[in-house]
Amino acid sequence: MLSRKNKLLLLKLLSLFSVVRGYNILMIALAQYLASIYILSPNLPLRQVIFDLNLFFIVLASGLVIASGYIINNFYDAEKDLINKPKKSMLDRLVGQRFKLTTYFLLNFLAVFAASYVSFRAVLFFSAYIFGIWLYSHKLKKVPFIGNFVSAILAISPFFAVFVYYKNFETVIFVHAVFLFLLILAREMIKDLENMTGDIAQNYRTIPILYGARVSKLGIAALVLLTLVPSLLLIAKFDIGHMNLYFMACVAFLLLFLVLLARSSTKAHYVWLHNILKLIIVVGVFSILLIDVNLVLNRIF
Repeated sequence: MLSRKNKLLLLKLLSLFSVVRGYNILMIALAQYLASIYILSPNLPLRQVIFDLNLFFIVLASGLVIASGYIINNFYDAEKDLINKPKKSMLDRLVGQRFKLTTYFLLNFLAVFAASYVSFRAVLFFSAYIFGIWLYSHKLKKVPFIGNFVSAILAISPFFAVFVYYKNFETVIFVHAVFLFLLILAREMIKDLENMTGDIAQNYRTIPILYGARVSKLGIAALVLLTLVPSLLLIAKFDIGHMNLYFMACVAFLLLFLVLLARSSTKAHYVWLHNILKLIIVVGVFSILLIDVNLVLNRIF
């Protein structure tokens, strides 16, 4: 049996894991490695990619910055989250604000230190990334649409870091990036509908608060329709192996999403829509393996 002190320590660790959303960071790290292997450097030996220390430190720096970003976002949104996400907020509050800020600065320092192994340009990139996350959390997230747009840019920045490292400028990569960006931007706008109660209480100026849910839903529908364009291009114009099955499924799910969006009116509906987009993104990470199911075996032997 765990003592009361050990139970409290375990709860605090779970609280910190909840604040930094460790599951999301692990998923992004996996996505960076899979994108590197299957999309950005398909001609390099598998061992060379997996054991590339530069890539490892880019992924490590990305994870540390994302973790610190969740902490500073949680710090600024503490009161709003108490309204929108009361159960999660109570768990998050087991870790004090002072400890969160200390961890925030420590993680940022470690991220810049990890980036220094790669190059000075990597240090500049991750320093700008850190500043961008702070500026978004402190100011920009309260600005309608600009906040959503910047949030989506910040979300795909870890992949941009890997993309620049490999210097692979093929058109198919840009089409993948546009698909992901539009999907994340639509998800960010859904979150505004989902969090309206807390946003109103904290005087956030989001699109649904300023212009109404109908205008917000029209904007989301437009983004989802735009997302169909790169999906169809990837199916019809590019050789992406069996990953075309994923994009075919995406087209079907996104059309279903539009029907559900038109009928949605409550927070529960918006949570479902948010989860649909999140599922599409998560499944997309693993579907990268479908680009070439024999690639790993071929590159090992």
